[in-house]
Amino acid sequence: MALTVSDGFPYYASLVKNLNESFHSEENFNLLSRLTPEQWSYAYASGKWTIKQIVGHITDHERIMSYRILRFSRKDSTSLPGYDQDLMVNNSRFNDLGGSDLLEDLRNVRKATLSLMKSLSPEQLQLTGKAWKYELTVEEFLKATIGHELHHFIVLHERYLK
Repeated sequence: MALTVSDGFPYYASLVKNLNESFHSEENFNLLSRLTPEQWSYAYASGKWTIKQIVGHITDHERIMSYRILRFSRKDSTSLPGYDQDLMVNNSRFNDLGGSDLLEDLRNVRKATLSLMKSLSPEQLQLTGKAWKYELTVEEFLKATIGHELHHFIVLHERYLK
């Protein structure tokens, strides 16, 4: 049985073929840089997030996951809580910001994530930690981080950018 988005982190991790290449890919950044202001503000249905909100959410998620990765890679065994993505998006200013601002923020967060990744040893990648209901290795948390972005870009292609 194939994993689905309801499987959470394991589903996201399953989307990643090559961790390093996925984190260094410019494909999604290039796509976002070509969007018009109208596209940035588009939601495909009532109650669905705009592209601005999706990109802001991806950025928030990567920040949170990087924090988890840092803690677990340093042998901190504290179980970390989940987060309410809707609460975070609903209490953001994503729709008030320009697309270029959101893209710059994502690039800055990615640069920080890449710096953290570069500092990790093969042994640290195999350390485990628990966030919400998932216990994964640091490497699996990294895969779930970039896989989360890949998932949202699949949705963007299927429902927003036809």
